[in-house]
Amino acid sequence: MPLSDFHFLRPLWLPLVPAAAALPWLLARRSDPLRRWQGLIDPVLLPHLVVRAGQGARIGPVHVLAVMLGLLGVALAGPTWQRERPPFAQDRAPLVVAIETAASMDAADVSPTRLERVKQKVHDLLDRRAGAPTGLVVWAGSAHVVLPPADDPAVLALFLDALDTRLMPVAGKNPTAALAAAESALGDSAAEGTVLFFADGADADQVTPFAQRARESASQVLLLGVGTSAGGPMRAPDGGVVTDADGRPLRGDFDRAGLERLARESGAPIASVTVDGGDVAWVERRAQRHLEAAQAAHAETRWRESGWALVFPIALLAALQFRRGWRVAWSGAVLAALLAGAPGRAAADPLPGLSWLLTADQQGRFYFAPGEYAEAAKHFADSRWKGIALYRAGEFRAALVEFARGDDAESLFEQANCRARLGEYALAVSVYDAALALRPDFPEASQNRALVAKLVPKPENEPPPEDPNLKPDEVQFDEQGKRGKAGRIDAAMIQQQSAELWMRNLRASPADFLRQKFAIEAEGAK
Repeated sequence: MPLSDFHFLRPLWLPLVPAAAALPWLLARRSDPLRRWQGLIDPVLLPHLVVRAGQGARIGPVHVLAVMLGLLGVALAGPTWQRERPPFAQDRAPLVVAIETAASMDAADVSPTRLERVKQKVHDLLDRRAGAPTGLVVWAGSAHVVLPPADDPAVLALFLDALDTRLMPVAGKNPTAALAAAESALGDSAAEGTVLFFADGADADQVTPFAQRARESASQVLLLGVGTSAGGPMRAPDGGVVTDADGRPLRGDFDRAGLERLARESGAPIASVTVDGGDVAWVERRAQRHLEAAQAAHAETRWRESGWALVFPIALLAALQFRRGWRVAWSGAVLAALLAGAPGRAAADPLPGLSWLLTADQQGRFYFAPGEYAEAAKHFADSRWKGIALYRAGEFRAALVEFARGDDAESLFEQANCRARLGEYALAVSVYDAALALRPDFPEASQNRALVAKLVPKPENEPPPEDPNLKPDEVQFDEQGKRGKAGRIDAAMIQQQSAELWMRNLRASPADFLRQKFAIEAEGAK
């Protein structure tokens, strides 16, 4: 803890500390018998005529009271030295994994192949991130977004397992296009997100444009090299070895120098894929640090108050006030009554008596901070905080009831989140629209609405929408022998309609879906 971080939130209470320190001296001066008779008895005789009850210093009730008041002054001043994150800050860092799927990733110098090892590492990363938003981009000569960041690892794992080097429509190594696709997938969370590249090299002409884009990117870029310096034979789909026309095995090279140059010029940290989980821990640690740094740069600093810990020594000193013969027992009685609380609740309260000192919302924050959201929801009186606690506890229906008590944009946003969690996607989109109507500049609502809108089921026979403003290519559609009718098509419409058909065709494998998707995107980019 840097010494500069220690400060008091309410320093106006600190004068109570010197006042408490002066209390024993003031009381002793007032009760001094010599002072009472100084104007009536000769000063020479006075010390010999007064009989003192005891000599020397001793601890009395006033000293204990002074210490209690001093501690109380420090506690009320709010000592703090620890920063805490805002209550609505994102818990886990958004991450986009950009996997190279060039032909060289079939090399078997890393068992079983480079690509298969990368898949294993991504699965380990998903397990470690515990549902944190994670997206997937694949790249070779072209780059394609497989999934934007989402907190459902099962969907990402489905497409991850289907990845194959033969899915890519364009050969080569173009990490610049992959970084652009990853930034597009991150969207509004790009400043807090991390793009993780798995690669075994890069084309020489890509180093400079990639370095320039990485330096200008709001996202953090990390590189993980996959392969060995010796390279390895290319593994065929049937488990054999890929050979050339003369029957000689083809080998996949590992361009370590190219990756190091890519990292050096872009300023991106680089590491190698390891046998253990050290590489995964390295990625998660850096992603979380980048998120915290980004949030700290754009959010108001919040401090965790630590004065509550002084309640315990104050309670102990208050108990001493009950000693027989001590005349300031009233102060201890008052403090003991405050700290004792209701007798029936002492066993359930980890800090007995705090219900007398803390409001309901303060008690809720006590449980909320360590993650006991269900217990926190029982204490909160504020409906918004109660809803947040219930939401984090997974009680989405109960959280919806609490958020429904408000009609502002933030309350509607939280209601829409609950609807989405409950699978009511169409209704969630409507509530997002209501929130955006009240607050158009609400990026979180816009982003969530776009994600949830993709989950709304489409009617089976719904005709594809036609935009009359699209630039047309004139074609003729045959209408059962009738006169030809002019229509409009373009690449964007083909891509949209094809995507809808693929999503409806449950018999299509993920690999077939990705192959057709990548082919259409590559064709549209020409």
